[in-house]
This record gives sequence, structure tokens and C-alpha cells, in this order.
Amino acid sequence: MKRIKLTLCYDGAKFFGSQNQNNKKMPTIIGQLQDAFSTLGVKNPLQASGRTDRGVHALHQVCHIDIPLYFTDLTKLQKSLNKLIKPYIYIDKIEDVSANFHARFSAKMRLYRYIISHNKYNPIQADYVLFLSKLDVSSLHNSAQCFVGTHDFGYFKKKGTPTKTDIRTICKAGAYTYQNYTIIYFLGSSFLRTQVRFMCDFLLKIEQQVATKKDLYRQINQEARINMTPVPAQGLYLCRIFY
Repeated sequence: MKRIKLTLCYDGAKFFGSQNQNNKKMPTIIGQLQDAFSTLGVKNPLQASGRTDRGVHALHQVCHIDIPLYFTDLTKLQKSLNKLIKPYIYIDKIEDVSANFHARFSAKMRLYRYIISHNKYNPIQADYVLFLSKLDVSSLHNSAQCFVGTHDFGYFKKKGTPTKTDIRTICKAGAYTYQNYTIIYFLGSSFLRTQVRFMCDFLLKIEQQVATKKDLYRQINQEARINMTPVPAQGLYLCRIFY
């Protein structure tokens, strides 16, 4: 056996999240990939860098899997897999890696972006952006700095999610404009389930004057649960995994 690394992108709107479901009527990213490998005679489990919620997209997801040594032509393997998983999943690259490479545990940083459109509502884009009126991007960027650093994000995760620790480190956070869009971004070592969506929603609540930065600090410090609503999934993109 040898280990390979897959770099892929996908349209999360067409799936019930990335993780396998017992219900075959609820297709998932990993489920589709596992089925494709099984068709080629590979039954080993596939490991992703992390899970994404239902409706969340990925421009750069990473997985690893162990395959038999007779798969020497990785370009041919990539083409064969893409025929089986398109049109909503696409493998950009397959490469050999060492046996100790792990898609999840070897990852050092993960970058997420949340896209907000200020254009007129367009149903064709409804699964890919959140439509809102104009925002004060400077204020939004400033508020996002509250998340930078190492914190216990237990009040920014989906309930019922078991974790050994809720302490996470965010290295960069902020917001910027691109054409008629606002992009919120977070770069961190790892994230709790739905954490980015909870953080984005709190920032938008501040801009809508439903909450304040003081409220945000109180929730980060676990003094009070001010807001426990995540933004809709469709605007969120896993953009890059750094190793």
C-alpha cells in the first residue's frame, strides 16, 4: 500500500455535508468519493482534513487514502475518479505522500471565507452567497479582531459536538470588499463544528446593531450566551489548507 493526497473542490449545496451518512438517500462528499474508490477496487477509508456542514463549499479540501501499489499512474487515477464524481466534486490534484502524512492532523492552518453579496437578489446565486444590504466593512473588520488569539470557543460551536477541548487559535480575521461583495475571513489552526458560521453571525449582528462588541467579548469569555445563531451555510467556503 501507498498513501496519496487528494486536493479537491466541491459544491456543498448538492450534499448533506462532507461526512458519511448511514442513509444512502443523503449523499455526502466523502460518501461519493468512497463509492468512486470502491468502484476502482479500493476499500480503504478516506480521511479529510475536516468536516464541512451541509451547504458549505470547498475550493481546497484535502484528503488522504491508502491505495495498492499498482496504481502507478496518478494522472490516470485522477481522470478515472473525476468521471465518477463529477459534476459537483472535482479532484484538482493527486500526489504521493509519506505514510505518516495525515490530512487532518498534519494540517497547520485552515482558511475560511464567507461571501456576502450586495447585488440585487439572484436565485441562481442563492446557494453560493448571502444577500445583504451594504455593510460598514471597516467596522466589520475591526470587530473581527476580537476573535484573534487563543480562546475557549465553547460558546461558538454547535451543541452536542463532543471535543477534547474547545480551545482554538485564530491567527488572522477580518473583512474586505471585492467589487460588490463583502468577504469575511478567518485563518486558524482548526475550528469547532459550525464555529465560523457562529462567529460570522455575531459580526453581522454587531453591524445590524442587534449586539455590541462588548457583548462579543462577554460571549468569548463565556460570561453570557448572547447569540447562538449561525449564518446560513451557503456563503461559507473552505478556501485553503496549509501543511
